[in-house]
Amino acid sequence: MTSIKLCFHYVLVCASLLSMFFNTMALGGRSRKPNIILLLTDDLDVMIGGMNPLNKTRKLIGDAGVTFTNTYVASPLCCPSRASILTGKYPHNHRVVNNTLEGNCSSTAWQKTQEPVTFPALLRQHCGYQTFFAGKYLNQYGTKEAGGIEHVPPGWDYWYALEKNSKYYNYTLSANGKAEKHGQDYHQDYLTDVLANFSMDFLDYKWNYQPFFMMISTPAPHSPWTSAPQYEKSFPDVKAPRDPSFNAHGKDKHWLIRQAKTPMTNSSVEFLDDAYRKRWRTLLSVDDLVEKVLKKLETRGELDNTYIFFTSDNGYHTGQFSLPMDKRQLYEFDIKIPLLVRGPGIKPNQTNKMLVANVDLGPTIMDIAGYDINKTQMDGMSFLPLMNGEGKNVTWRTDFLVEYEGEGHNQSDPSCPALGPGVAECFPDCVCEDAFNNTYACVRTISASSDLQYCEFDDSEVFVEVYNLTADPFQLTNIAKSIDQEVLEKMNHRLMMLQSCWGPSCRSAGVFDSGYKFDPRLMFNHHGPRFHKLLRRTLQ
Repeated sequence: MTSIKLCFHYVLVCASLLSMFFNTMALGGRSRKPNIILLLTDDLDVMIGGMNPLNKTRKLIGDAGVTFTNTYVASPLCCPSRASILTGKYPHNHRVVNNTLEGNCSSTAWQKTQEPVTFPALLRQHCGYQTFFAGKYLNQYGTKEAGGIEHVPPGWDYWYALEKNSKYYNYTLSANGKAEKHGQDYHQDYLTDVLANFSMDFLDYKWNYQPFFMMISTPAPHSPWTSAPQYEKSFPDVKAPRDPSFNAHGKDKHWLIRQAKTPMTNSSVEFLDDAYRKRWRTLLSVDDLVEKVLKKLETRGELDNTYIFFTSDNGYHTGQFSLPMDKRQLYEFDIKIPLLVRGPGIKPNQTNKMLVANVDLGPTIMDIAGYDINKTQMDGMSFLPLMNGEGKNVTWRTDFLVEYEGEGHNQSDPSCPALGPGVAECFPDCVCEDAFNNTYACVRTISASSDLQYCEFDDSEVFVEVYNLTADPFQLTNIAKSIDQEVLEKMNHRLMMLQSCWGPSCRSAGVFDSGYKFDPRLMFNHHGPRFHKLLRRTLQ
């Protein structure tokens, strides 16, 4: 038995003895509650072909269950999005706004106020689940200011978390609070494979009389896009998709989009094509991990009693609106993500078009575990009824909130002094992907009659972007100045309501729901000056 397996065996047996008696009495044998696995990728898009290399994943999870085609994130950036997954809350309620400690990413305030009420903590405390984590947690996890790698968040029995941001080699893991350093030997250190090995050991040595929850959080396809050696030559002819927004100027968009240089230089296009191929190559190891996990479950006779979720923390872009590559923007390519689920009672080969958000993952998992989500502080909804055939009898949302707080540097970029301070994520050609005033909030609406996005920027202009995705699926034309004023007012009102929502109020009726009530006086009573400015801007 390897040292890793010995460690697993010792920890698992010790932790399980305390609850063995209670669970044996309650369950009378093997766990009757379903097991749950959440497979979380890093920066995996769905709009520009990110799922294409994942043939095994699509077959083993999507074809065996349900694929949600309208799944979105509450914020298109790693740390805020992951915080929303863990808490089931919008960013204005969990207060993680970007990837910095100052933005509350893995800060002591997050640890004190939010970590105790994450859904894994609730699963372990109230539902009798043994819990396992392996991979990337939050971007600032493990820093000295965030308590170092000694900090193990409440709710996790078995903890193998990456220090800081995604890497594939030369990284440090927190192995239940102790440093485990890795080098650059593929057979021992390639992180995606290491996570697969930890997962196999957990499944072999876990306690069989308790249900389990596993969260496996891969580095792929995040930069630095280091593939396994056997996949280094894969996809030699693949290029980033040349969709209608590729290398197109965002002429009527926020200034940050307008500053991108169009057309991009040949060297820029070659660079992003190369990055696109490298992203795909890293995903082949994720595909292998998924196959290993499902085969192990099948061998152990546990596959039929296990829900398996596959998703991402945000989307990605490569050349859309001449932005080289990143996330953070309000457009579909950055906020829309894959979501595939299989499990007990889910019929195979399903496609669901209902509007689902990553704030719904926690409530859904708690619902599977039999816990009343009304006892939680979560903003999201359980989509379990949408998966098990009860969707026709469920009143479901038609809109949700996207929030992002821009990051910028106080000093000018030395290579791009003309841009001045306040920008970030700048490329050599002085095209920047973020700025302090790239701060916005959006209402994304999908209903039987409408497919709209309404966004406001928190800047001196109160800049507004509105898109009719039925007529304009690539969001080429901002219709803020031409849309009917009544619709504009209603969307503005709905945005204000969602930005101040908490828990159940986040699940109230949207603009295009029959139960929606609109009183224009509320806007002028509480938000008059701001809305007057907004109207002047959009009607000019």
